[in-house]
Amino acid sequence: MSDPSREDATAPEGARAQSRWARAVVFEEPEQLALRDVALIEPAEGDAVVDIHYSGISTGTERLLWKGTMPHFPGLGYPLVPGYESVGRVVAAGSASGRTEGEAVFVPGARCYAEINGLFGGAASRLAVSGERLIPVPEGLGERGVLLALAATAWHAVAEAPPELIVGHGVLGRLMARIGVLVGAPPTVWETSEQRRSGAEGYTVVDPEGDERRDYQRICDVSGDANLLDTLIGRLGRGGEIVLAGFYSDRLSFAFPGAFMREARLRVAAEWQRGDLEAVTARIASGELSLDRLITHCLDAEEAATAYRIAFSDPECLKMVLDWRDSP
Repeated sequence: MSDPSREDATAPEGARAQSRWARAVVFEEPEQLALRDVALIEPAEGDAVVDIHYSGISTGTERLLWKGTMPHFPGLGYPLVPGYESVGRVVAAGSASGRTEGEAVFVPGARCYAEINGLFGGAASRLAVSGERLIPVPEGLGERGVLLALAATAWHAVAEAPPELIVGHGVLGRLMARIGVLVGAPPTVWETSEQRRSGAEGYTVVDPEGDERRDYQRICDVSGDANLLDTLIGRLGRGGEIVLAGFYSDRLSFAFPGAFMREARLRVAAEWQRGDLEAVTARIASGELSLDRLITHCLDAEEAATAYRIAFSDPECLKMVLDWRDSP
């Protein structure tokens, strides 16, 4: 769209002036998506302006935002810009940002919009973000950089205590399994969809109906299915632990007797921390941890409506990425 005020703002002052506008995915309300120009707040001296090259679509949190079933979060309200998996390049750096122009960085979301909620705010062509939130990424990582948040989530959940069983062979489950292999503890992975059972690298993927084992000491669930707890508890050995690493919109409950007899433990894996992101970035840069063969679809950002539909409905789509490089 043509916006004279935007043209006036961007022409005279280069990258800093351009930071006042971005092209963004906007959820106007549940199940209503628009791609439109949005105003950004003026960057502070501690901020860097990043031109986004790629952003990922999360089939967990973004699906909940799309459906309108996301549990309450601070800042949640429509219209909103979703997304927390963005990579791009710094085009302007405030004097106190600690960043330099030209750096390739990962952006874990942003709240830089003047009139729209940013939850999580990363699905846009340009972002103004506090420099301390940005993570430098290896040159040449390209669209695979959007996977850093999922890799950090996987690391946070399993690196120190690798599970014997992982439930779900989506991108997060695959990353957890790869980390298990990396630390010398290759897991079994459950996957109910036959289409998603391929792609194992050093570990085993099975249909849960064909797994008779009932003495797992650590199970990590990334399915997001709130109805699985009784089944998983029934597969634990005595004193075994279930790690909840998915995102659950429904209340979780379980029958007490089975958990009592096994003296079961439940642990919730919280959001990744900066140290997790730095740990996986270092291992990706060294070649120890691969992000290959996880992104299955990539569409131009102008096709966002189609991209979200595919990401949320096509079982063959492991990860959908939006390409912002040609966006204004």
